[in-house]
Amino acid sequence: MKSRFAVAAAFLLTSMLGLAAAQTPASKPALPPASDALPVPAPPKVTGTSWVLMDHASGNVLAGEGYDTRLEPASITKVMTSYVIAAEIAGGKVKATDQVMMSENAWRTGGAGTDGSYSGFEVNKTAPLEQMEKGMAIQSGNDAAIALAEHVAGSEDAFASLMNAYAARLGMKNSHFVNSTGLSAPEHYSTARDLALLGRAFIRDYPATYAYNKIKEFTVGPITQPNRNLLLWRDSTVDGIKTGHHSGAGYCLMASAKRGDQRLISVVMGSTSENQRASDSLALLNWGFRFFETHKLYDAGKAIAKQKVWKGAADQVSLGVAEPMLVTVPRGRYAQLKPSMDVPKTLVAPIKQGQKIGTVKVMLDGKMIAQRPLVAISAVEEGGFFKRLWDEFWMWWESE
Repeated sequence: MKSRFAVAAAFLLTSMLGLAAAQTPASKPALPPASDALPVPAPPKVTGTSWVLMDHASGNVLAGEGYDTRLEPASITKVMTSYVIAAEIAGGKVKATDQVMMSENAWRTGGAGTDGSYSGFEVNKTAPLEQMEKGMAIQSGNDAAIALAEHVAGSEDAFASLMNAYAARLGMKNSHFVNSTGLSAPEHYSTARDLALLGRAFIRDYPATYAYNKIKEFTVGPITQPNRNLLLWRDSTVDGIKTGHHSGAGYCLMASAKRGDQRLISVVMGSTSENQRASDSLALLNWGFRFFETHKLYDAGKAIAKQKVWKGAADQVSLGVAEPMLVTVPRGRYAQLKPSMDVPKTLVAPIKQGQKIGTVKVMLDGKMIAQRPLVAISAVEEGGFFKRLWDEFWMWWESE
């Protein structure tokens, strides 16, 4: 009896488990995890003569076409004008509170009576430099740009010389400026890459002045004018930089956006319309943020390696980088980076702090994507007489 009960119970339990299994849907096979380490697709198609997308932190060009072609930059020129003014303020040459005269020349050349954009400051009257600069940055006022140039350097020609000096300092190798406005003129040119370098420097060096470029409208007297950068209304992460347009240059836009800790800069030159330059620029920024990421490899002034020193008061010197070393890579590829260091086999004291000792390189897929000088983090003084003599012997011994 007990045996028949056990058999029946086992049968019932087996039946119930089978029914439960039948009622439970089979789990779907696990999909392979999504990976960012896929080939980066081609960037969006851009309507324009040339364009570039640059990572702000590293300065790496992520994509572009014809970006070293010399073209008329139109009113993007005013970013260079803003940079020079900010640098001159920082150097104590002028002040943000200076009263700037809207001269007859500035008014006639760039004021309301011309075909270009203007700010509306009254002729032969003054306004604070800071207000005049906002009229240039936000309203793209040619009259304000000329008045500012005259105030800073005495004349627009002299100011253009300053622009070229600062451009050379920033590494803008294919740029030459003859005016502060971007109005068409022979020998007034730049490139998409150079303008991206300028935008990078402007954001890095003078963030307070750069912030003018995200203001959506500005009023001078009875006239309120909007910022011509349509991206300020389309994407909240966009905070600049500058539009440009005239018949010789087409429609141009230098744009920048920051999402999290990453910032990108795009430059589109020779586009066909105000809307086209905005749409293409936003597509480029979205593509860059989706498929690339920036990492800090080494902090400035921190030791990343030690190297033996002969004849020194210390036996080793700490090596590092003078500036933070950042790299931009396709998403998901950070772990595949291969850093290496190239340093001399023999270092002899004395060694000065900041002295270049070697080079640190970063490779990806067999290609070098970043390179920075290795410098001495601290000085190593020359050792005493007996230390130098002893090391001299061992250097000779090891060379045999």
